[in-house]
Amino acid sequence: MLKYWNQHHSQRGGGGALAALVVLLLPALWPSLFTPLGHASPSIFSEWNAPKPRHLSLLKGALQRGISDEQKSELWSPLPHQGWKPCNADANSGALPEKSTGYIQVFLDGGLNQQRMGICDAVAVAKILNATLVIPHLEVNPVWQDSSSFEEIYDVDHFINVLKDEISIVRTLPDEYSWSTREYYAVAIRATRIKTAPVHASANWYPENVIPVLQSYGIAAIAPFSHRLAFDSLPADIQKLRCKVNFQALAFVPHINALGEALVNRLRFPAPTEEYLQEVVDKNVRGSGKFVTLHLRFDKDMAAHSACDFGGGKAERLALAKYRQVIWQGRVLNSQFTDEELRSQGRCPLTPEEIGLLLLLAALGFDNKTRLYLASHKVYGGEARISSLRKLFPLMEDKKSLASEEELAKVEGKASLLAAVDYYVSMHSDIFISASPGNMHNAMVGHRTYENLKTIRPSMSLLGQLFLNKSMEWPEFQRAVQEGHKNRQGQIRLRKPKQSIYTYPAPDCMCQA
Repeated sequence: MLKYWNQHHSQRGGGGALAALVVLLLPALWPSLFTPLGHASPSIFSEWNAPKPRHLSLLKGALQRGISDEQKSELWSPLPHQGWKPCNADANSGALPEKSTGYIQVFLDGGLNQQRMGICDAVAVAKILNATLVIPHLEVNPVWQDSSSFEEIYDVDHFINVLKDEISIVRTLPDEYSWSTREYYAVAIRATRIKTAPVHASANWYPENVIPVLQSYGIAAIAPFSHRLAFDSLPADIQKLRCKVNFQALAFVPHINALGEALVNRLRFPAPTEEYLQEVVDKNVRGSGKFVTLHLRFDKDMAAHSACDFGGGKAERLALAKYRQVIWQGRVLNSQFTDEELRSQGRCPLTPEEIGLLLLLAALGFDNKTRLYLASHKVYGGEARISSLRKLFPLMEDKKSLASEEELAKVEGKASLLAAVDYYVSMHSDIFISASPGNMHNAMVGHRTYENLKTIRPSMSLLGQLFLNKSMEWPEFQRAVQEGHKNRQGQIRLRKPKQSIYTYPAPDCMCQA
């Protein structure tokens, strides 16, 4: 840790609003000057030119903003009790059947959080079928090329033990079924593979279509299995079982928890080196022990899903169109709407400039003394894209800045393990903010709702309209943002039909207190 703080102390100082503004205007010209010490150099994107700030008048106001002690106190105060609590964890959904109907395998696509939801659904389907669940197989992620297995991410013993009174779970198949592998199903049509499970299938679909296969072969492999169980018209005990899996049975392996806990402690209690005390403690920024997590999903894959303009010019637009065609093979089409129309509809992901500087961190009351944890994978455009955010929030950290090389060795290069560390830190932060809707956003909103933790959800449509108003000055912008987000800070919203139980856990997973 001494090495870390010594490396970073030179960029912890102030610099004033003028210096910050200069930094914001020049990263496209001299990005190497703003690469933090101790960080890897930014990736070279042949198609990418660091854009200039797009909201300069707001930026000037944000740099001069003042936050009252009352505003700070209200912002950091925990959520009050809302009349809901997690339901009794010991309540189960009935005794195990005397005899299993057979073995169920599932093959799960996606990243960490999409697979997490699939695991919960797999347990529910096994319960519906009175079948034995094989520890789910996690497919190699085509975007991140991550081959992390269930056992590398989750504590299998804990998973089995928590659910032992609900369903039967095995780590591997008996020898007589050892032929039933992912490779076996990849090379030909197999009678034991179920390929026809519809998206959001009803509970009745599984007994009608899977039980005959189990009766004939003793095993059934369901693939694909993402989003293959409905959220409505399910028995209450099955819904509660899904909640039990998500919020209790899925615990990360010890080394992920240990690393996550170490990062949380370093965020709450920074190392009191002499240099750090001089540069930080004297400015009265140490001692609160509070921090906010910002989930910044601004990777190339996300950008390619959108037809929005992110300020990188023609080269960037062409590169994203090519990426979209190669990776998504035409499944994501270029939009017929203009960039302004997309933004006014709230369909453009927020850039680091918008979410971090102008949107919530500045407009809602976070200042440059805020300790900020950046939960992110690879930011499209590298360090130059977030240099303005880092300069205005000098206490911003991430996994690589907080952890040693030795600590990162077990998770480096593994997108799902890195995401699991971010998940852990995000769940232990005082406030969580997500810059972009997606699986991480949905999972964190649901889990933090379950625990009654403050979570700020950006209003994408409001912000899109505000950012299009080029004549708006900072005070008006700040008032509009604050007013528009009063009821978007973790207040419980009951799940509506077709909405995900993993994003809206009340009332299915929670009981009135």
